[in-house]
Amino acid sequence: MAWAEVPVDTGPPAAGAVLLIGIPGSGKSTVAAALAARFAAAAHIEVDALQELIVSGGRWPSPERDEEADRQIFLRARNACLLADSFLAAGFLPVIDDVVVRRAHLDFYRATFTGGPLHPVILAPGAAKALERNLARDKTLTTNWSFLETAMRDELAGERIWIDSAELTVEETVDAVLAATGLHAP
Repeated sequence: MAWAEVPVDTGPPAAGAVLLIGIPGSGKSTVAAALAARFAAAAHIEVDALQELIVSGGRWPSPERDEEADRQIFLRARNACLLADSFLAAGFLPVIDDVVVRRAHLDFYRATFTGGPLHPVILAPGAAKALERNLARDKTLTTNWSFLETAMRDELAGERIWIDSAELTVEETVDAVLAATGLHAP
């Protein structure tokens, strides 16, 4: 078989995508990687890594109003959805992790991901636990983002799946995500 003949999208697509959301320190990246590892074919799409692809002109979110940083938040989400759609079509379960605390941001994910059902899961260990985790990890944050907890709880209050992972292990949190979404790892 020649390289030009190698099919990418073979077999059935995956059963949708998981969007793990929460404030910094809620465990999104750790849980996303562990969740993806439970499946025979899955991809972890870490949205912060997509931001790091920007070599010049990148603007990380900040507490101050920054229209360019806000635009790039949606650019990251769009690229995450494009990747998720591609992985899903190739039979891989996409697991996206992103800081999503505003309704407009979550609605953008819902409108942009077109490959199948999107399962948003909010990890909500609480602001104090998230701050504790942030202080204990290698990745140093220059801002205490705990204040986002209030915005997230106000704006996303009507969402179906909230998991308080403050006292759960990573594996217990993955089990809770699977139970809440109805997805089944082989």
